[in-house]
Amino acid sequence: MGIKAALSKPLAAIIAAKNAAWKNHAIQTQNRIFKELVAEGQKTLFGKDHQFKDIHTPKDFKQAVAFQDYEGLKPYIDKIQKGEKDILWTGKPLYLSKTSGTTSGVKYIPITKASIPFHISAARDALLMYIHETGKSSFVDGNMIFLSGSPKLNTDGPVPTGRLSGIVNHYVPSYLRTNQLPSYNTNCIEDWEEKLDAIVNETSAKDMRLISGIPPWVQMYFDKLSAKTGKPIKDIFPHFSLFVYGGVNYEPYRQRIENSIGKKIDSIELYPASEGFIAYQDTREEEGLLLLTNAGMYYEFIPVNEYYQENPSRLQLSEVKIGINYALILSTNAGLWGYSIGDTIRFVSLQPYRIVVTGRIKQFLSAFGEHVIVEEVEKALRSASENEKIEIIEFTVAPQVAPASGLPYHEWLIEFAQIPENMNAFAKKLDDALRTQNIYYNDLVGGNVIQNLKITCLKKDAFIYYMKSQGKLGGQNKVPRLSNDRKIADELSKFTF
Repeated sequence: MGIKAALSKPLAAIIAAKNAAWKNHAIQTQNRIFKELVAEGQKTLFGKDHQFKDIHTPKDFKQAVAFQDYEGLKPYIDKIQKGEKDILWTGKPLYLSKTSGTTSGVKYIPITKASIPFHISAARDALLMYIHETGKSSFVDGNMIFLSGSPKLNTDGPVPTGRLSGIVNHYVPSYLRTNQLPSYNTNCIEDWEEKLDAIVNETSAKDMRLISGIPPWVQMYFDKLSAKTGKPIKDIFPHFSLFVYGGVNYEPYRQRIENSIGKKIDSIELYPASEGFIAYQDTREEEGLLLLTNAGMYYEFIPVNEYYQENPSRLQLSEVKIGINYALILSTNAGLWGYSIGDTIRFVSLQPYRIVVTGRIKQFLSAFGEHVIVEEVEKALRSASENEKIEIIEFTVAPQVAPASGLPYHEWLIEFAQIPENMNAFAKKLDDALRTQNIYYNDLVGGNVIQNLKITCLKKDAFIYYMKSQGKLGGQNKVPRLSNDRKIADELSKFTF
C-alpha cells in the first residue's frame, strides 16, 4: 500500500465523523443555513428588491421570493455579466458556469468564493466515504481520469466563464494532480472526438484505477480503447477498481459498461450541478444519495403534481415524505434564490435524508394525459431487459400523435448493441412493464385511446451523430429521455435501418 492510500484511511474516518454530525441534525443545519443566507442576501440588490430585511422565517421567505427558473433571475445575471457587484451575492462571482440544459438554452450560473469549496469537498468526501465503508483505498495510488469539459476559461468579460467540470478542474488538490489524467493540454481540446482520441493515446498504457464521467461518454472512451488494443478494459487496466459517475441514471448503461470492462466493478454516484453539489452516494448498503444539507444551500420541495398550480406547496425539509416526487428548489451561497433547478427527486430515507433523482420537471411525456416520467421509462426498460441478452446503448421516447394508420402510440427509438432475438416479444414485455409503472398509460392502452408502444431500431452510433449535429457531443451533455414533441425523434429517424 502506497503512502497516499495509507493516509486516506484516517482522513476518511475524520470525514465520516464530521458527516455524522450534520446528517443526524439535518433540520437544525438547514435552519442555520437559511438564516446565514438571508443575512448575507440583505446586502445585495436582489435582497433589497425583495425586502430581505423583513424575512425572519421560511414563511416570510416564501411570501417575499416566488420560486423561479433561470429566466426569473436572468435580469440580475445580466447585471453580473456587465461587471456589477452585490447583485445576487455580495461582491462579484469568481466564475459564471456556462451550461446548456436539455430543456432550455445557455445559462450562466454564478459560482462564488462561498460556494466553490463545497463543489470541491463534496466530490472528495464521496471518495473518502467509500474508503471508510469498504477499506479499499489502493485506487488513490494509481492514475485517475476525469472525462470532463475543457478547463480553459473565457476571460473576455468581467467574470471568467467556463463549464463547471472545467472550473472544478482548477481546484483538484495537489496531492491528486500528479495522478490525474488527461493532461491539461489534452483536456483543453474542444472537439470531443479529437479529445477522446488524444485521451486514449495518453492513457492506454497507464495504470488507470479510477475513471469518472457521464456513462455514455465513458462507454465511448471504452469502445475506443478496446478498438485500439483489441482487449477488454480489465486487461488494459488490470487495477481499475472504481467508476464514479453522475448526470444520468447508470442502470440503462450498466450492463454494456460492465461487458466492456469484462467484470463487475464498484461505483459511486454523484449529484453535482452548476447550482451546487446536491448529493452523493455515501454507502453501498442503502438505496439513494445522501442529501448534502450542510453545503451552503437551503432546500425547498414542491410536489410535482402541484408544480404548475397557481399556489403550490413549498415544503421545508422537515415536511417531506418518502415516495413522493418533488421538484427541487434551491437558495444558495452563490446567490440563487427560490431557484427551480429543473430536477425532480424522491426521498427513500428520512434518517438520514436520502434521495433518488427521478427526472426533469419539464421532461415528461403527456401527449395523451399519461404524464410518464423518466424514472418510469428507465424502470420499464430495466424490467424488460432483465434476464435477457439485450444490450442497449441509448434510447429516447416520443409520442406519435398522427400515425399513417391506426391509433397514436409511444415510439421508443433505441440503439441496441445486442438486438433482441424476438423484437415483438421484447416490445410487449416493455409495454407491460410501462403499464405497471404508470396507471394512466395503462388506462389509455386498455381503453383503446392509444395502441401499444412501438420500437424503432436505430443504426450504430445514431445518438452520437445526433448529439454531434446539435453541438452537444461529449462533456456533460445528456440525451433527453422523454419529449412531448417529435423534434428529437424526427432527427433520429434519419438513422433507422
